Amino acid sequence: MIELRTPAEIEQMRPVGRFVAETLATLRDDTKVGTNLLAIDRRAHEMIRKAGAESCYIDYHPSFGASPFGKVICTSVNDAVLHGLPHDYALRDGDLVTLDFAVSLNGWVADSAVSFVVGTPRDEDLALIDTTERALDAAIAAAQPGGKTGDISAAIAAVALGEGLKINTDFGGHGVGREMHGDPHIANNGRAGRGYPLKPGLVVAIEPWFLQTTDELITDPDGWTLRSADGSRGAHSEHTIAITADGPIVLTDRSFLGVK
Repeated sequence: MIELRTPAEIEQMRPVGRFVAETLATLRDDTKVGTNLLAIDRRAHEMIRKAGAESCYIDYHPSFGASPFGKVICTSVNDAVLHGLPHDYALRDGDLVTLDFAVSLNGWVADSAVSFVVGTPRDEDLALIDTTERALDAAIAAAQPGGKTGDISAAIAAVALGEGLKINTDFGGHGVGREMHGDPHIANNGRAGRGYPLKPGLVVAIEPWFLQTTDELITDPDGWTLRSADGSRGAHSEHTIAITADGPIVLTDRSFLGVK
């Protein structure tokens, strides 16, 4: 079921969006060569506890998950792009890292992700990250009242296809509210003018993610981490936005912190 939020409810969602933004910015700043993925999870857990928030991940057990997730943040590295289960791994120079984080605060959820490189970056990794960020910016710009969800999907695809990337539509954006995942699904490829109407009050997470040379995924033995089928690297950018009569509001915007 698709739920529309009142202007007052959207205002009530701002604190959780701000907390998610601040947490991701802090974790990104703290993540260096040598940082262990389990340490990132512990730090995120501490910040959740201090804020009085609740993790959306720790007990999360959808049909595609082998077991409850058991951690509070997704840490995907290099050829892993989605649902990276934190494990005992110290980051190495040049690793491409994606942090994906969702929590509930005061009964409302926000969800966001950021990709970055620790240490010395490869040009192709920076280009892939930039593509996901430009696709996200284009998608947000397309999320206008009176439009359709397909407008968002088409905007993402235009950026990706313009860079010669393939697009997987198995996982994409989704409704956000009292729960982490809801309708409508927003694929990273679609036709403009199609899909669910973008009405004021609709709150969604938009999340373009791409792999360098494939659109096929394989699942790690941990039952969660999704990697490229050919070993190429992946990147993922995500924001939670609210559609209003005046246009989209990015609830997880990090720009006020001086970071993208």
